[in-house]
This record gives sequence, structure tokens and C-alpha cells, in this order.
Amino acid sequence: MPAAAQTVADLAREVAPRTEAGRALAPELLDALHEEQIFWLGVPRALGGGERPPAETLAVAETIARGDASAGWCVAIAATSGLLGAYLLAEGASEVFGDPRSVAAGVWAPKGRGVDVPGGVEISGQWSFCSGIQHASWLFAGFVDSAGAMKVAALPKSSLEVLDTWHTTGLRGTGSHDSVARSVFVPPHRVLSVMDGPLGDASALYRFPVFGFFALSVASAALGNAFGALDDFLALAVERSPFGSSRTLAERSAVQAAVAEASASLKAARAFFYSAVSAAWEEAQGSSPVSVSARTELRLAATFATRTARSVVSSLYDLSGGGAIYDGAALQRRFRDAHTATAHFQVNLVSYEVPGKVLLGLPARTEQL
Repeated sequence: MPAAAQTVADLAREVAPRTEAGRALAPELLDALHEEQIFWLGVPRALGGGERPPAETLAVAETIARGDASAGWCVAIAATSGLLGAYLLAEGASEVFGDPRSVAAGVWAPKGRGVDVPGGVEISGQWSFCSGIQHASWLFAGFVDSAGAMKVAALPKSSLEVLDTWHTTGLRGTGSHDSVARSVFVPPHRVLSVMDGPLGDASALYRFPVFGFFALSVASAALGNAFGALDDFLALAVERSPFGSSRTLAERSAVQAAVAEASASLKAARAFFYSAVSAAWEEAQGSSPVSVSARTELRLAATFATRTARSVVSSLYDLSGGGAIYDGAALQRRFRDAHTATAHFQVNLVSYEVPGKVLLGLPARTEQL
């Protein structure tokens, strides 16, 4: 898988300008992702999916994001949505993932309302930030049922209206448009509860904290984007000389120190990230739920990695001077993508609060860690 991920990453880098301009993954990139079954890394093996360990899936998303953040982001989101194959009844899981080219997007926030009707539920609502909906076949959409419980329904994309809302600063290629459902009928086998957990005797992957995996997915794309920005800057630095100087950027002592610090910061954040994943994964092998302590570390590592990545990209953008300000400059796109990633509610500044409360021994709602 590492070799396949690198091949896709190289293609993602090549077509990144077209991905951004089209606000959707370029067609040949989509074909490569399908061919390598990268969208299916989180789907249960019983359904034909990869069911790969979290660290492996996150590393694939990171590698592809090093080529292009939007591509890595879509891979990570598809992997997270694929986990829900273990939460659906068998009939529903087969319906959603029966086609090997099926891709699921997901917005679990309960933005919809469900009304009980004979044989199922009718759902109406509007969900923002539907990353990958352009190439998705299904949307896992959160809603509140008639009893007031939070549920998620698998809605066929064909039953939705996709609104052209994704006009953004960064991550444009994710095509994260709003989706609207108007009284869409859903049978019980396509309704699940994320809070109740996976069904039956689930394997370790599906005992791994699903909300933590979601936050880690965002962070993996942010980390890959930052390492890609460092790649872009190193290439620029050996060629570009600031106005009025005979020395290249690479020959300036201030740049040398800044690059070393940027590299160290990213490697430190990445080490914490995968250390937290490894610890939680080890706990998921057992029969007990993953501890609050391990789940806290996942969320802390995800937020820290994403925000460190933004700081590093910002510093590299500043060092680039006029070489990064034009449309089409790779570092300009990296800068915008990095700042858009930190706006996600899973990794914004507020997301530090619950881990902080846990560390301080204060009461905290930890069910969504």
C-alpha cells in the first residue's frame, strides 16, 4: 500500500491545479483511487473492504495529502465513512457497499429530522461540509428521530439535491458542498447509531474510537499538506533569490534555521500523532472499551498536529516572499489549505478544551472523544 499511495500522491500533485479549479478531484485521480481501492480502507473485510489498521490508513491519507491536501482529505473522509459499514445491519451494509466503486461521504451532525412512516422513516434536512459528495454514491447523514435520539441514515446521492456552495479559501478540490434531502424514505436497515457503536462481534478497527478517528483523519491531511509545503519550499529555495540579493533563499542563514525548525516541528507533531494512535490501537485489541485517557490523547494529538501544520506552512509561506503570492503557486495553495483545515470543528481551538478538562481532572463530556 505505501507504494500505491506514493504513486497516487505523485498524480495528485500533478493534477492539483485542475482539482482545485474544478472544485472536485480530477477524473484520472479518481480512477487511480478506485483502482487501488484506497477509498475502501475503512470498509469491513466482510464487505470486500480493506479493514486496515488506523495507522496504515492515516499514513496513506497523509502521503496522498503530501501530493495534494484535497485528495488526502477525501481519502481520509472516505475511510472514516467506510467504518460505518460495521454499524449497519447486513442488508444495509451490502446495499451501500455492494458496488466496489461505491464511495460514502458523511456528515454525522444531526442536521436532519426523521418522521416515522410505515416501513421506515422519512428524512428531511440540509447538511453542510459534505466532503467528497461530488464523487460519492451515498451520504451518511445525521438526523434526530421522532424520539429525540441522534441517528445516522445512509442516503443515496441520487435522492439528494447537491447545492453549489463550496466557494472557499482552501481545500477547494474536496467539493464539500451542501446536500439537501426532502422527505427521503429510508428503511430501518439503513439507519444506525454512531453513539451505540458497531453491531455484533466487531473487530479491533471498529472498537477504535470512531470520533477520534474522524479528528485524526482531518489531521492526517493537514500533516501531509505541511510536509508537501516543505517539499515545495525546498525546491523553491535553491532557485529563488530575493530581490536585490545575489544569494538564493537556501543560502541565507535565517532561512536555514527556519527550515530546520519547521522540519523538527512537523516530525515532533507526527511522532505524537502516531504514538497516540498506536496506544489506542493496542487497547482496541482487548475486550474493554478504549480508555478515556487514550481517547483524550487521540484528540489532543489530532488538534496539535493540525495546528502545528498550519504554523509551519505559514512560516514557509512568509519565507517565500513574492514567490508564493501568485495564483497557481503551490505554496499559496498549501497556505490556504492549511488555514481551512484548522477551521474544522474537530481540530479548532475549542477542541483543546475537553482534553484540557480531562488533564485537569475537571468534569468533562467524553462520550465523543
